[in-house]
Amino acid sequence: MSLTDKKDINITPISSLGEFALIDKLTNSFKTKHKETIKGIGDDCAVFDSLKNYKLLSTDMLVEGVHFDLSYSPLKHLGYKSIAVNVSDICAMNGIATHVTVSIAASNRFSVEALEELYLGIDLACTKYNIDLVGGDTTSSLSGLIISVSVYGSVKKKNISYRSGAKPNDLLVVTGDLGAAYLGLQLLKREKEIFKSNPTMQPDLTGNDYALERQLKPEPPSKYIKILNDLKITPTAMIDISDGLSSEALHIAKASNVGVRIHEEKIPVDYTIMNLANEFNLNPIFCALSGGEDYELLFSINQSDYEKIKKDPDFTIVGYVTDISEGNNFIANDGSIHPLTAQGWDGTKEQ
Repeated sequence: MSLTDKKDINITPISSLGEFALIDKLTNSFKTKHKETIKGIGDDCAVFDSLKNYKLLSTDMLVEGVHFDLSYSPLKHLGYKSIAVNVSDICAMNGIATHVTVSIAASNRFSVEALEELYLGIDLACTKYNIDLVGGDTTSSLSGLIISVSVYGSVKKKNISYRSGAKPNDLLVVTGDLGAAYLGLQLLKREKEIFKSNPTMQPDLTGNDYALERQLKPEPPSKYIKILNDLKITPTAMIDISDGLSSEALHIAKASNVGVRIHEEKIPVDYTIMNLANEFNLNPIFCALSGGEDYELLFSINQSDYEKIKKDPDFTIVGYVTDISEGNNFIANDGSIHPLTAQGWDGTKEQ
């Protein structure tokens, strides 16, 4: 099923169904996929069979006007993204997501069909990442759309990675590339402003598919968890990159009571993103350090694991862990040393 599938539009007021009928309509196509799901949607609580692992639970909220703008965020993409960003948190613990609950608050400007579109995206993400939707809630809102997702997963006890395990001389590693989501957002904001000034002008998004996909339909870093497991690497510390590389590196430094050192020349940025950054007169390294919403992983590993990952293109060593006395530093291409500061995205402020 494509995120761009079209269908005939019939408008049904939400008030015509009521809460439980609405939940049934939105979720009746969801099927459980895991044997430990004893009871999913349909009772006061979801019931899970217990396994001999650590159970993981995280929650996240997306608020219209703060985390997304519906003038350029299709509802189906938004539903997909709401699951992806939560799965990313489970990955950051070296775990696998298995279940989610989704709660929404929607104003009366949303029809049943609009919410169905949102849930189509949720279903696509759940199907792709083998996740069961097992509950949630719906209520009215006076301020647009609010989506709250709780995600449940597990990890083998010997494999769990916290933010607090990094040690001096560990290597700092990132997955994928950085900065694309931030540039995708800048592109969407620019085209929105142009449209507001001249509604007859069509958005010019040509050639920027990668940046737009990273912003509107990010993928959680689930595949890297499997690769690390196959390589028999357990990170000493790990975090997902939701607020920019610098912010996440400082989180690890603080939690582990260590210093970190990141080298500009090592930070992975896609060549298309470098070109787009230049178009906006932005430094692509700034976008990687402070942009946010990349949903890649930053983790530390013992130097003994270097040989296992050195030829894997999925991973880039961007620096290393130091003693806390050395502070947190950014090494520029010219060799100059600068304090590493967090200027990442602030989810408490309107964007």
